[in-house]
Formats: sequence, structure tokens, C-alpha cells
Amino acid sequence: MTTPRHLPIEVRGSAKQPLGMSPTQFLRDYWQKQPLLIRQAFPDFKPPIQPDDLAGLALEESALSRLIIHDEKRDRWKVKSGPLTEKDFASTPDRNWTLLVQDVDKWDADVAALLEHFTFLPSWRMDDIMISYAEPGGGVGPHVDQYDVFLLQAIGQRHWAISTAPDAPTDFRPDIELKQLQQFDATHEWMLEPGDILYLPPGVPHDGIAFGGPCMTISVGMRAPSRAELTGDLADYLAERLPDELRYADPDLAPARSIGEIDRPTVARLKHALPFAAGLDEAMLTDWFGRFITRYRNAQLPVPPAKELAAPALRKQLEGGAELLRHPWARMAWAKGKGGATLFVNGHAYPTSVELAEQLCAERQLSPGKAVPGAALTLLLALVNDGHLVVHKPRRR
Repeated sequence: MTTPRHLPIEVRGSAKQPLGMSPTQFLRDYWQKQPLLIRQAFPDFKPPIQPDDLAGLALEESALSRLIIHDEKRDRWKVKSGPLTEKDFASTPDRNWTLLVQDVDKWDADVAALLEHFTFLPSWRMDDIMISYAEPGGGVGPHVDQYDVFLLQAIGQRHWAISTAPDAPTDFRPDIELKQLQQFDATHEWMLEPGDILYLPPGVPHDGIAFGGPCMTISVGMRAPSRAELTGDLADYLAERLPDELRYADPDLAPARSIGEIDRPTVARLKHALPFAAGLDEAMLTDWFGRFITRYRNAQLPVPPAKELAAPALRKQLEGGAELLRHPWARMAWAKGKGGATLFVNGHAYPTSVELAEQLCAERQLSPGKAVPGAALTLLLALVNDGHLVVHKPRRR
């Protein structure tokens, strides 16, 4: 994400224009495009809730809260999820800890009243107001949110650092449950005072640390369902309402050129049959259908062998005349792809050559013999160890 030079990243708000500009200009130039620091968006701001009341809310059974303590010397993070207890707060250190409470607007009417300042956004886009209280040094570490957020400073000071670098790393640390970034290099840094707001669009790495004394920050977060969530829910919605009589149909079917192939006419029929498939990438649609149709209405599935076979052992058996039999419950299909093919077996996908994919779909009994290339042996080994192919040794005379 880059910040155009002609648009400032820092402005000053006022009682008439808390955003430092009109909502129209903000939505046009900043919303979901670039960060914006608004100095004194709320002049003489008075917090709608006090830290003691926030801590009391964290003790409630149904409140969503977390207590995060950072051992700065060893760089270890301890996370305790609510409901919290008075003992939890009594054992906190003098610094480097923070309390997070979500959905505070559902519990406190004065906090909920803050949402009236954001009515230029659709109400269904609003998620919740989360409030964090921290002692000096407290924070949750550098991270990335996948939704828009307005960070309103309520009490004390917080140092914020963000990165607008388009290639900023987004890998998480594997050693802690918080989704902290492994690497964070700031491009902008500010100290926020009460009444200041930092707006961040999705995907901007940022890190906020309490400075000097007690600090409270109010986060107004948006709801942004992922495309996966939207697609999954839409698919469920449609599935509940489509009559069972409407099925995949192929009245234009021509004799199969190759057994088991999912060809382009098939994909075209899928796009016609599925309400939202027309705009999908053809390769993605083919991959989904290959996995789906080979596991559809399977009464049973092949069971992998008790002991995996190694490649040298399989090659030795094949060279000795062993055959490979397709398991009775193994369903196969294949499709052409860039530089080869994909073999689909019982919902799994295996990259291979067109020739081998055709052969495996056409023949239930294979006699590979001695001339088995390495790539082919790798696939055959995978199919054997997954239970889709069974090694049949010749009888000794």
C-alpha cells in the first residue's frame, strides 16, 4: 500500500468535521485505500467508560476479554482469556500488559453512542467497539487486521507505528498464539493524544504501545466477511432452496474421446448448471468438480495399508511381475492442465501426465513392468499408500 504524495496522511479534525474533511472526501480518498491520522477528531474528548468499569466488565461470564502480558526480557507473551478474576488483575506487573474487551458497545450505552459519529458508513458494516487498557509498554505486538478500524485515543498516550510498504512481510510468529508479525519495519510513527484517531484500512501492518502512563484506546471495527465465507454461505443458501429435480444434465453428450476425462464441454455444462459458477476461473472449477465427483455418493472409501510401502520396494515388486489393481471403491477422473494433467481419486488430486492419467482411468489392472519412469513411480506409490491401488503379486509355480 502506498500513500499518494498529493494526499496528506495526517490532518486535523474539528467539532464540525471530525474526519478533518467531509465524509464524501474521506470515502473517496482514504476508505479502504490508505491510512489517515486525524489529530483532535474529538476535541476535549472525555472517555465514555473508565478503566475500573472496563475491568469489571472483563469479570463478566459472557464478556469477551483477554489479558495479555509481555515478558520483555525473554520476549514471551502470556494470554489469558476471560472471564477474568480479580486475582488475575492483582498479579499483573507494573508495566507491559494490556486488557482487551470486545463488544463493549453491547454492554454500555455511552460507549454505543460513539457509533453515532460513524453513521456515514452503513450500519451493517459495523462490527463492535473493542476497548483496550494498558500500562506503559503494553500492547499486542505488530499485527495486521483484515478489516477497517478507527483507533480513537481515549486516555493517556499511545505510540503507533505502521507500514505502508507494498511488500511488507505478513508472516506470523509460530511461537505465540497471538497473530504477531515475524518482521515489522515501520514507515510512519506517531504519538496519539486523547481525541486523536488513526484510521487503518485492511492489511496495514501496525503496532501500538502504551507510553508514559495508563492508556486506553477505543477501536471501532468493521465487519468484512471473507470471500470464502460469502461463497460458503451463499452455496448453503442456494442448496436449501434449489429443488432436488434440478440436476447436472448432458443431453448434448457425445461419445467419450478418453475414459474419465473432465473435458471442456463438461465445464461449460457446470457453468450453466451452477448459479454462481459462470464467473469462476475454469481451472478452479475443474479442480473442484474433479474432487467432488470422485467422492460423490461413495458408500465406502479405500483404506490405506497398515504399513506404507517405500519406492524401492514398489519398484522391486513391479520388476518382479507384480500388478496393480484398482481398489473397488476407488473412483477416478482426470483433466488436462498446463504442462500435464491432474488425476482425481476419491476427492484427492494428483499431478501427473496425460498418458498416465488416461491409463489409470481406463484400466483396472496395470502391469507396469520394469520400465517405470521416476515421476510415474512416485504417483503409483502415492496411490498404493493411499489405498487406491493394491499390489497383486504373481503366484509362484
